[in-house]
Amino acid sequence: MSMQSSELEPRLFLPSDIDPALDLNNANSPAVGEIDRPTLEFLIEHSLYSFAIGSDTLHAFCITFAPGAPYTSVNYQWFSRQYSDFVYLDRIVVSEKMRNKSLGAKLYAAVEQRMIKDRCAPLLTCEVNLNPPNLGSIRFHNRIGFREVGQQDSKPGLTVSMLAKTVA
Repeated sequence: MSMQSSELEPRLFLPSDIDPALDLNNANSPAVGEIDRPTLEFLIEHSLYSFAIGSDTLHAFCITFAPGAPYTSVNYQWFSRQYSDFVYLDRIVVSEKMRNKSLGAKLYAAVEQRMIKDRCAPLLTCEVNLNPPNLGSIRFHNRIGFREVGQQDSKPGLTVSMLAKTVA
């Protein structure tokens, strides 16, 4: 049975996505930080845009923040110190069986289209792990137009590359 094309298009994150998103997130630790349900609910509640892909099965999701969110992530706070106007992509997760099907690129495109439509910030920001290196993620972000704007040690043994892309 082939999937409906709409099945693989980004849509707004729904309350019913919380539990499958939590499973998907924690199955992808350490690439994304492991979290509990109250934390995920908090992230969604305070997010700027959150998108999901999949109807019967959740294949992917992402969560973004605007400046001034009550979010203690050291990476988000780094961008908050550097820029007054930005959108921070906190996490993007694609299920293992749906990798290399452009779902990550579709989620980024959905965020960028929404940023343009809402005339919000000119910069989309995120970070990728340098140590230990997430080479696939580094290549992907280079390909879709991100550039490094800094580095920081987020926690002992973890160095991240701070990335930004101008969205216009």
